[in-house]
Parts: sequence; structure tokens; C-alpha cells
Amino acid sequence: MEPTIQLLASGKAFAFAVFPMVGSILLAYGIYQVIAESKTNQKKKLSDRLRGVASKKKDFTSESILKRENVDDGFLADTIAKLSFTPKVQSMLDQACVPWTATKMLVNQACLSIAVFFGVIIFKGHPVVGLVGAAAIMLLPLAWLNWLRSRRMKRLTNQLPDVFEIMGQALRAGHSLASALEVVHDQLPDPCGSEFGRVFHEQNLGIKIEDAMLSMADRVDSLDIRFFVTAVLIQRQTGGDLAEILDKIGSVIRERIELYGMVQALTAEGRLSGWVLFLLPTVVFAAVLGLNPNYANEMIGNSAGKIMLMIAFGMQLMGMAMIRWIVNIKV
Repeated sequence: MEPTIQLLASGKAFAFAVFPMVGSILLAYGIYQVIAESKTNQKKKLSDRLRGVASKKKDFTSESILKRENVDDGFLADTIAKLSFTPKVQSMLDQACVPWTATKMLVNQACLSIAVFFGVIIFKGHPVVGLVGAAAIMLLPLAWLNWLRSRRMKRLTNQLPDVFEIMGQALRAGHSLASALEVVHDQLPDPCGSEFGRVFHEQNLGIKIEDAMLSMADRVDSLDIRFFVTAVLIQRQTGGDLAEILDKIGSVIRERIELYGMVQALTAEGRLSGWVLFLLPTVVFAAVLGLNPNYANEMIGNSAGKIMLMIAFGMQLMGMAMIRWIVNIKV
């Protein structure tokens, strides 16, 4: 028994000696990443000023068509770069128009998660709290990034009818396809201005305009953009009036946006009912906990009550998911 106690004591001593060291190293690494990122942003702003690029408009089309950053950050970065979901995260960053690399973002998240977990353990917190904190650090930035991506893609879809109308007018006025893309870049804000401007800059750098448009279709991953790119590729091979084709695509997208708005209005009551049914039990339980703590503590202090609360919360999530699945009508 005594050797076991001595082994546990030595293990605790080792943990209290190593964990602060590891936390200090991770903290220093995080501070270094922040300083390096700020220096990179300052250099970029200075180069933009020297080239006369306006700083008011957020525009990423003048970036290199290669990787924004290809810095070797060590073994951890190489390991994360080989994971299957890293390209998906990079695609989300590109679609959200966030000038980061997926590898550096995931490395920073992993280091911060490890630091939080060991910090909770060092300060004698519960390991579950550390795990929850580490999971939140990994998941919340991805959820925020997905929200930015969805909002930007929605703005892009709403701008597409205006894009095709401007391009059709430019083509009828005698402009080439590349000039029409430049007109879109100059006249419209982000996201369409940036994405179509990037295609224009890429073909100026020597890439075929077909390849640049296919790259935009893969980067944006929008069905409407794929329709547009397919129509342009077919027209450049077989000929025809591209302006008329763009007008038809724009009218179809405009009608689909109107139909989507009508569906959203008709299903708004169902979505609101789902949120009410999801939040009402939680609000009622919180009110009972505040008004009559002894009555509500029977659910919190009892093991059977805790299991019932977890089952109820899981069923609430399932009900909310089913309601969203019912009212989520594809248009």
C-alpha cells in the first residue's frame, strides 16, 4: 500500500512541476503568434499604402493566387495539415473571406485548448470543466466561422442578379468578358466584387479565364455560380449571345430568391414555435429555481433527477432538430 501512495505522491509532484512549464511554453507560443500576426498585418498595410491601395474597402483580390502563407510552423502544424478536415476549414476561411490559414488557426486552437485544460487541472478544478473548456475553444471559433461564411454566401447570392445584369450591359456595350468582370469588381462591394475581381486579377497574371472561373466555382461552392461558370464555358466553346444567357440566369436566380423569401415568411411561425418550445422549459425551470429553490433542488441534487434533466435536454434538442428539418424547405 505504501509503494502505491509513494507512487501517487511522486506522480502529483511531477505533474505540478511539469504542467506549469508546459503552460508557460504554450502561453509564450501564443504571445509569439499574436506578435507575428500583428507584424504581418502591419507589413501588409504598409505595402498596400505604397501601392496606393485604398484601405476603406475590404478587398482580398490583390493577394497572391498561391497560398497566403506557407510557413513551416513545426511538427504540430505539419500533423494538422495532413488531417482530412483541414482543407474543409481552409475552404470555410476562404468563403468567409478571413485572411487566415487553416493550419495556423487549428494550431493556435489546439495549443490554447491544451493550456486551458492543464490550467484547470493545476488550479485543482474538475477535469470535466477542463474538457468542456477545451472543447469550447475548439468548437466555438468554427461555429463563428461557419456563421460568417453563411452570412457572406447569402449576400453573394442576393448580389448575383445585379452581377449578371451589369455583365450583360457591359457585354452589349462592347466589353470583353474580362472587362465585364473588372466592371463588376469596380461597381459592386464584397463579396461579389471581391470574388469576380479575383478572377480578373488571376487572368491578368496569365491564368486562363476558364481556369480562373472554375477556381472561383470551387472556392465559393455555390450552385448559382456553377450555373454561371458552366454557361460561360459552353458559350466560349460553341458561341452564342452570352449577354442573353446571363440575363436568363439572372432572372431565374431573382425568381428563386423571391420564392425563397416567400417560403421563409410562410415557415417563420414554425421556426418561432420551435424556439419557444425549446426555450420555454428552460426558462420555467430557471424561474422555479429562483422562486422555490427547495422544490427545484430535488432535480439537481438527486442523481435520478440529474439523469432526467439530461434526458429531457436531449429530447428538447431532438425536437428542435426535427422542427428545423420540417421547416427547412429547399428552394
